[in-house]
Amino acid sequence: MRTGGLAVCVSWSEHRVTSELGRRLTLGCVLVAGPRSWSVISRSEELMSRSDMADVTGEKIKVELDTFDITCDDDAVLDKMLEQCLCHRIKGEDIVNEWVAFSTTKGLLKLTVNSLETFEHEVLNKKHKNKGSSKSSKFNNTRDVHSIQELIKAEEEEENLLDSYSTPAKVGSQKRALTTPEQPQSKRTAARLPSPGLLLSPASFSPCATPSQKYSMRGARGEVVATFGAVQGPRWSGKGQTAVQVDLLEGREYSLTSSYKYMFQRLRDVRDVLTEKIEGLGEELRTHFNIEEFSPASLPVQDTVTVLGQVCCDSNGKLNAQSVLLEASQEHGARQVPVDLSELKDYSLFPGQVVVMEGINTSGSRFVASKLYEGVPLPFFSTPESTKEMNEASEPVMVMVACGPYTPSDSLAYDPLIDLINIINKDRPDVCILLGPFVDSKHEQIEKGQVTETFETIFSRCVDSIVDGTRGTGSKLVFIPSQRDVHHHYIYPQPPFTLPDLKKDDVQRVTLAPDPCTLLIGGVTLGLTSTDILFHMGAEEINSATGSDRFSRIMKHMLTQRSYYPLYPPAEEVNMDYERFQQYGLLPLTPDILIVPSEMRYFIKDVIGCSCINPGRLTKGQVGGTYGRFLIQQNPVYEEGRRVSPCIAGQVVKI
Repeated sequence: MRTGGLAVCVSWSEHRVTSELGRRLTLGCVLVAGPRSWSVISRSEELMSRSDMADVTGEKIKVELDTFDITCDDDAVLDKMLEQCLCHRIKGEDIVNEWVAFSTTKGLLKLTVNSLETFEHEVLNKKHKNKGSSKSSKFNNTRDVHSIQELIKAEEEEENLLDSYSTPAKVGSQKRALTTPEQPQSKRTAARLPSPGLLLSPASFSPCATPSQKYSMRGARGEVVATFGAVQGPRWSGKGQTAVQVDLLEGREYSLTSSYKYMFQRLRDVRDVLTEKIEGLGEELRTHFNIEEFSPASLPVQDTVTVLGQVCCDSNGKLNAQSVLLEASQEHGARQVPVDLSELKDYSLFPGQVVVMEGINTSGSRFVASKLYEGVPLPFFSTPESTKEMNEASEPVMVMVACGPYTPSDSLAYDPLIDLINIINKDRPDVCILLGPFVDSKHEQIEKGQVTETFETIFSRCVDSIVDGTRGTGSKLVFIPSQRDVHHHYIYPQPPFTLPDLKKDDVQRVTLAPDPCTLLIGGVTLGLTSTDILFHMGAEEINSATGSDRFSRIMKHMLTQRSYYPLYPPAEEVNMDYERFQQYGLLPLTPDILIVPSEMRYFIKDVIGCSCINPGRLTKGQVGGTYGRFLIQQNPVYEEGRRVSPCIAGQVVKI
C-alpha cells in the first residue's frame, strides 16, 4: 500500500509491545522505500525502550536507593534523577547502580543536585557518546541544523505512520501535544528533542573531543561574587517581554552597520583626527572652567600660564613620572615639552589623554605643572517623552550580559555556552547581550588549526544554538563581535556580524551591533565595547591619587575623555582605523550603564553617575568564569530634583 507518497511493506510478527498510552501494537519492522532511500528500521526495540522509560518514577528510584541504604528526602534530587533517566533512556535501577559506582570512586560523594550534574557530565554523557559512536557506520555523527530538522521530520512521519495502525478511538490520544507558552512541553517531551549540545559537540569541530575536566569539576556554581544597588528584594527572573525595544542609539543610518575597507590610512589623516580631538576637548574644558585662553607650552615665561595638550611618553617604553611629555595642538605649535609632576599632589595620567595644566616654563625646555584640570563628561540621555513620564512607575527590565570565550582553553567543547543557554531558559531575561569572542583566535586548537570545520561554520552553529535554544523565552538577543573572533574583521571599530541564514521569525528578536556601540533599551542607554580597554589602560596609567581604585579611575577617564578607547598609541593587538574611530568610536553621551568586559577582576560600581560593569569572561582558562545581570528602570527616576541611576540592582554571578 502507499502512504504519504512512500511505498510501505509491513511484515507482522507476534511481538506484543505495550506503550505508555496503553495501546497494543503487533508491528514487527517497517520497510520504507522512497526518494530518501530509508533502510529497514526496527521499531520493536525502540518502542520497548520507551515503554520501560514510562515505568520509571521517583518512588521507584527512591526504593532502589533504599536498597543501598541511601536516604533521599529531597524531591529536587529525585526529580533530577528521573529527568536523567528520561534524557539518557536508562532504567531506574541502572541509574542507581551507576551512581553508587560513581560516588564510591569519589569517596562516597553525597547525593545532591550539584553532584548529580557532575555525575551526568562525567558518566552519563560519556556513555551516550559511546553509544552514538558505535552507530557511526550507519549514521553520520556530525549533524548540522538542517540534518537535525530532517531527523525530527522523519520521526514525525514514522509516528504518524504508526498511528495509522491504531483504532480510530485511540488516534486522538496519540497525537503530539500542542506546545504553547501557556502549555509548555513536559520534561519528557523536551528530552526527546535535540539539545544545543548536539550542535556544539566538539567531535564535529576537532579530533580532540575530550571535554574539559577542570570545567566540569568547578565549584561555587551560581555564586554571586559582586553586587550593586538593592541587595534584598529584587527577583532575578525576567518576563521575556517582547515589548522591550532594543535599538542603536543613533539609528542605523548613523551607526556602523556593514564592513568597510581598511588597512589604508595616511599619517596626515591620523594627525588630523588627533588634532581635532585635542582642540574639541580643549574647547569644552576652556568653557567649563572659564579659561580665557591657552598658551604654548614650549614658550619661556616667568608667570603662571594655562596650557592644553595630549599626554605622551618620551620613548617606546611604559609611561612613568619622569617620561611624561605634553604634545600641543597644531594651533599652539604641535611641539612636545617634558612635564615636571613633582608639584602635583594628585594626578592620574595615561598616553593619549587630553589635559589642561597650569604651571610655568622658565627656560622653555621643561613645563613645571602646578594644577591639573579634571575632564568634563557629556550629559546623560533625555527625551521629551521620558521627561513627561519620569514620575510614572514602569516595569523593571532584566538584562543579562556575558562575554566570551565560550569554551575552556583546553577543549573546544562549548559546555559553558550550553550552561548559559540553560540559565537563560531558567531566568528568562528580557534582554541578553552576548559579546565575543565566539570562535577565539587565542584558543590553542584554533591557533594550531586542529579543527575539522571552517571557523564560519563553528560560529554559525554557536549562533543557531543560542537563537534556537532561547526561542521559547522571548528574550531579545544582542550579538557584539570581538577582535579575537577569528572569522571576523580584525579592525577597530569593528562592523557587526552578518547572519544571512537567520529565520524571519527571529529577525525582530536578534540585534547585531558593532564594537563599540551605544544601545537604547526603553529609555536607558548602554555603552558597550568587547575590546579590553581596562587591561590596556591599566598597563599604561600612572597616578599619585589617594583614596581611589584603578578601575574607577580608568572608567572616569573613558567618560571624561568621551571615548570608548582613549589610549594613544593603542595596544599592539588593536588595529585602529582613526577615521572610522572618529565617526563610531566616540561616546555620543554619558551612558547610564557602561559595560567593559575584561581579563581584569569583575566589578560593578558607580562612577560619576554612570553604572560601570565588568562582568568578566564566561571562562577563565580551563575553569568557569562569570557573567553579569542587572535590573534597569525603563523611565528616568528623579528624587528631589536629582537624577537617580536607572540601574536598580546588579550582580556578577559565577557560571
